[in-house]
Amino acid sequence: MAAESPAFTLTLPVLPLDDEVVLPGMVVPLDLSDAEVRAAVEAAQAAARSEPGKPKVLLVPRVDGTYARTGVLGTVEQVGRLADGDPGALIRGRSRVRIGAGTTGPGAALWVEGAAVEESVPDPLPGQVTELVKEYKALATSWLRKRGAWQVVDRVQAIDDVSALADNSGYSPFLSTEQKVELLETADPVARLRLATQQLRDHLAEQEVAETIAKDVQEGVDKQQREFLLRRQLEAVRKELRELNGEQEGEESDDYRARVEAADLPEKVREAALKEVDKLERASDQSPEGSWIRTWLDTVLEMPWNERTDDSASAYDIKGARAVLDAEHAGLEDVKERITEYLAVRKRRADRGLGVVGGRRGGAVLALVGPPGVGKTSLGESVAHAMGRKFVRVALGGVRDEAEIRGHRRTYVGALPGRIVRAVKEAGSMNPVILLDEIDKVGSDFRGDPAAALLEVLDPAQNHTFRDHYLEVELDLSDVVFLATANVLEAIPEALADRMEIVRLDGYTEDEKIVIARDHLLPRQLERAGLDRDEVTLEESALRKLAGEYTREAGVRTLERSIARLLRKVAAQHELGERELPFTVTEGDLRDLIGRPHHVPESAQDPAERRTAVPGVATGLAVTGAGGDVLYVEASLADPETGAAGLTLTGQLGDVMKESAQIALSFLRSHGAELELPVADLKDRGVHIHFPAGAVPKDGPSAGITMTTALASLLSGRLVRTDVAMTGEVSLTGRVLPIGGVKQKLLAAHRAGVTTVIIPKRNEPDLDDVPAEVLDKLDVHTVTDVRQVLELALAPAATGAEPAVPVAA
Repeated sequence: MAAESPAFTLTLPVLPLDDEVVLPGMVVPLDLSDAEVRAAVEAAQAAARSEPGKPKVLLVPRVDGTYARTGVLGTVEQVGRLADGDPGALIRGRSRVRIGAGTTGPGAALWVEGAAVEESVPDPLPGQVTELVKEYKALATSWLRKRGAWQVVDRVQAIDDVSALADNSGYSPFLSTEQKVELLETADPVARLRLATQQLRDHLAEQEVAETIAKDVQEGVDKQQREFLLRRQLEAVRKELRELNGEQEGEESDDYRARVEAADLPEKVREAALKEVDKLERASDQSPEGSWIRTWLDTVLEMPWNERTDDSASAYDIKGARAVLDAEHAGLEDVKERITEYLAVRKRRADRGLGVVGGRRGGAVLALVGPPGVGKTSLGESVAHAMGRKFVRVALGGVRDEAEIRGHRRTYVGALPGRIVRAVKEAGSMNPVILLDEIDKVGSDFRGDPAAALLEVLDPAQNHTFRDHYLEVELDLSDVVFLATANVLEAIPEALADRMEIVRLDGYTEDEKIVIARDHLLPRQLERAGLDRDEVTLEESALRKLAGEYTREAGVRTLERSIARLLRKVAAQHELGERELPFTVTEGDLRDLIGRPHHVPESAQDPAERRTAVPGVATGLAVTGAGGDVLYVEASLADPETGAAGLTLTGQLGDVMKESAQIALSFLRSHGAELELPVADLKDRGVHIHFPAGAVPKDGPSAGITMTTALASLLSGRLVRTDVAMTGEVSLTGRVLPIGGVKQKLLAAHRAGVTTVIIPKRNEPDLDDVPAEVLDKLDVHTVTDVRQVLELALAPAATGAEPAVPVAA
């Protein structure tokens, strides 16, 4: 048995080990970045300088701040760097030390006195101890072999000393700190070996239980898999028996193969569907692929692959279709003529058996471009009505994801086909009228460019083999009539615009607005206001004033809102007992009902209040996203004493418009003497040109002659005629160059009460697009030189007022 006696007294620096235990015989690396470890090692090194041998420290476990009663004498074998580069020391445990009282010593470490613990083992070993050594080695070998530590097995087998063998268990990672402290404080080697053997035996028993549980779990999983396989085999056997006996399935909707074979599908679509059915039969019920395949098959089976609207009764009645268009929309002759042409060609192709040529049918792709409120969206429904086809509207405003057009890959969770496929599915026909609303508002971002995906959809040469990412089968769109609407043609990508036939809707004349208001807007708003047609009547003069002075727009939305407001007022007054019905609204009743007019023409205002009542102000014409509009240009000269020479431009102008102002100023400077203008003032005085409505961005060259006229008026002191508006680009030589949007600009001039319009000579062919009733009320002058513009636009110098009769061109 062991005998513990303090053979000699030691004075050692304490190296505390937090939640760690080092037993004799163990070699451990310690991190010197810890202050207590570094202080102990440095104190040991300082003490070793006066004593022979290696520096000695006392390794003491510290659990929850409490030191153990027994420590281990350790020698500092080496000081250097650890594997991670931090400073460290390699320390070997030598023998147990019973800790005594604290004492003093060099350095910042804690010094204590200790007594070495002597251990004695009987020699030779009794038979019981020998069996205990064999058992420990057998258990340790079994555990090490499971971990694959074959080299360590030989080392353990080579240990014959009982104390060293017991202390070797300090390397065991499964022992807790408390268990290792118990081994450290057990001084008797045989008792310590017995304790280590028991700890190792308990750990192996726990491992065996864990392995048994894992094996049972695996067997349970294997059983479930076998059961699933057997059930699938059972289902297959039952299916074969049902087919053998001629029995029907319980639910036909679950038998996708029968549904696919019974459906009227194109050959390639049928082949693709049957392949997916084969995959579905092989897939397990728990597999996510099964749900994807079912959803895809449902979508394919719901598509109207061979369904087409028989439009022979309505569309081939060309006169009847044109009558439907005329009844539902006033004006818009260009669109009506294009639809009539399409129906006539389709009728002739059908009569000659040319319904399908080169795999393509006779669809159409039209782009209706015009300002808001002119009836682009409602026209699509009228076209479908006239052709006797189904109508579907697809809103594209703000769409930024390419998958919205071409669909998602069906492997994604929540995948859907694109909007085109969904529109065909919703229509239930392969030849509907699909309205792509607000195609100019399509955006693009990291998810792709939807406009690029529309290239194939809207190309008559390609859309008969359109492939949606979700369907992944060819879809014939060549018989679909696509109507796209847009406010600004320039916002549509050039490649996409090239695939569509552009039809411009430039707005309504005042007469057309009155017809629309009388025949369409007024009846609709009467119904919404809860009034009968014979209860409230609007005279034509009242409608004309509503269209001319209360609204100024290319379309009729604001006009409809004004009519609705007027009818609501009448209905409210009747309910309050202030007005009797029936009631006829005259022109004089408008101010009492809906207030004063907002858009009084310049010609109707007092001469002193007109914008052109002072020199330096001219009236131009422009095109905006809301149609045509009048544009005023103001010019002024700075006082020469201020010294502010040069040209100043304001009004949020673009680069092209700024260049036009420079050209206008340069032309007047170089031709001032010829035009009898005091251009000497331009050298020392600053010129300021301003475009009112400064919050609205403006650009383009068509205000060139307007700015030239404003500057010439300012220099000459001659007023610009109130009834004159102009548009045209000016060159440095004074030539008037052509511009765009003539029809919209002339309609705007007519709405604004202008009677004389100046346009470039080379724009004269564009007058054929202007309605005849507008041209009859406008005196249009075509010019080639800016000198002609000044002669027409500037009032005579003698009177400072506009002439009584228009100046001849």
